[in-house]
Amino acid sequence: MTQSLLQQAAQYLKKALPLMLKYQIPTTPTNYALWYTYVSEQNSQLNAQLDEVISQYQTCPPTTAEVLYQQHLGDPKDLNVHNLRQNMEAMTTELSQSLRDTSIDTDSFRNKLEANFGKLSLLEQESFSLEQVMDMVRGLVQDSDDIINSTTYFTRQLDKAQQEIEALRQRLSTAEHDVMYDALTGCFNRRAFNLDLHALLQQSPEGTCLILSDIDHFKDFNDTYGHVLGDQVLKAVSKRMQDSCRDGIKLYRFGGEEFAVIVPKSQQRIARQLAESMRRSLEKVTVRDRKQHASVGNISASFGVSEWQPKDSTASLIERTDQLLYEAKRLGRNRVMPING
Repeated sequence: MTQSLLQQAAQYLKKALPLMLKYQIPTTPTNYALWYTYVSEQNSQLNAQLDEVISQYQTCPPTTAEVLYQQHLGDPKDLNVHNLRQNMEAMTTELSQSLRDTSIDTDSFRNKLEANFGKLSLLEQESFSLEQVMDMVRGLVQDSDDIINSTTYFTRQLDKAQQEIEALRQRLSTAEHDVMYDALTGCFNRRAFNLDLHALLQQSPEGTCLILSDIDHFKDFNDTYGHVLGDQVLKAVSKRMQDSCRDGIKLYRFGGEEFAVIVPKSQQRIARQLAESMRRSLEKVTVRDRKQHASVGNISASFGVSEWQPKDSTASLIERTDQLLYEAKRLGRNRVMPING
């Protein structure tokens, strides 16, 4: 049975690796797990979602891979954050050493047992005094105590490690979420944006469009109503923009009151229409703070939209889009630039 499972695992890997190479998927543990499960056809929902992602991006962006892994394969507590993983690796090393020590003690005890039983077998052949027999029995008892103490210590080590690992997992879950998501709005953060945009432009840049958006007069909201209501405005704007993100389109909090949207496999004209739809949708947003009996309406945002060009780097695409956003604000805000896609 074991040999059959190994052969099956080898077949899955032989199928998974060419697909990862074809779609330029980085060889990380998360991606191995995703594509191994994909070719094994054990999870139809994962396969359908991964097929859709590949059709949109011609690859699988890093944040999408993490999300799919969390949803279908991994307990979020098992995800990887460098410093916490180091702690877990150190703990594993310590446990491994304890296991080796226990194994060595066990081997030693077995050898002693064999030697002592070998002596006992001579009792029928040779004449041993009562004192000699008692010495052998005392030796067996002492060796038994040694191995019991060794295994008891190892059991305590395992129990302690289990408690520590559970605590680390709890911290790991929170830390991993913080790495990829913005704590206030719940959308992806700037780090996730950098990872996704870089991956797209490296692997499948054609038709990639970038939208940058900035909430108009946001400082006035904070100055007039306070940061609590300002935070509510950010949440409301994020939610309204997120509602428009479908078919592989992703929203990120770019920084402060600025948001970014990555639109894969599109055209500037279509991405501009999306930005215009978002702009009109935000005009309908009203935020109320019942504690302060305050209400904020007339929320608007300015947008810049660019499409990747063959000579673009990540920095140049962002810079060109940011210039269009600045132009939209200079011309009076609450508009999308360029005027025509």
